[in-house]
Amino acid sequence: MGFAHNNVLHGNHFRKDWQRRVRTWFDQPGRKLRRRTARKEKAAKLGVRPLTLLRPAVRGQTVRYNRKLREGRGFTLAEIKEAGINRKEARGVGIVVDHRRRNLSEEGKALNVERLKAYTAKLIVFPRKASKPKKGDSTGDDLKADTTRTAPPLPAPYVHEAPRKITEEEREFDAYRTLRIARANARYAGVRKMRAAKKEEEEANKKK
Repeated sequence: MGFAHNNVLHGNHFRKDWQRRVRTWFDQPGRKLRRRTARKEKAAKLGVRPLTLLRPAVRGQTVRYNRKLREGRGFTLAEIKEAGINRKEARGVGIVVDHRRRNLSEEGKALNVERLKAYTAKLIVFPRKASKPKKGDSTGDDLKADTTRTAPPLPAPYVHEAPRKITEEEREFDAYRTLRIARANARYAGVRKMRAAKKEEEEANKKK
């Protein structure tokens, strides 16, 4: 190690008690067993309730991940309303509601409404008292139906199309040019509107 100029001399300590600062992982098998038993205890405590709450299917953020569907935080109030579920009762039947989320597309909204309807169709709400069932509780043969504790799976992110021949119309369609023209129209819409209004005003003044 060389020294140059008027700098501080190094005071490196290479004899530190490093063995005392090593992070070991010898409790990994024990932790694994503890987590497994905790999951079993939780499942037993929940009874026949689903193990996980129902969450919406949402697209991943940014262009890189938006082709993927994942579970979101909660259903929007619009989705809950369209599915015919009371938002205050939703959490009681295992549906998560997120009042901050907004629907940005009709397709995404329809997908989650369908998901809610499929869930409620299979939902069995056991009454607290079998002799006095309340409004919304399941009755009769519904209580004897087979139960599952897993939440409905997420739908496929996109529908696969069967191979087919490219049509002549598709061959002639210039996607890049169409996009550029649409972008230009949107960009200059205001300027063109002002120009047209000015021209109309000038023509009206000429007639006078």
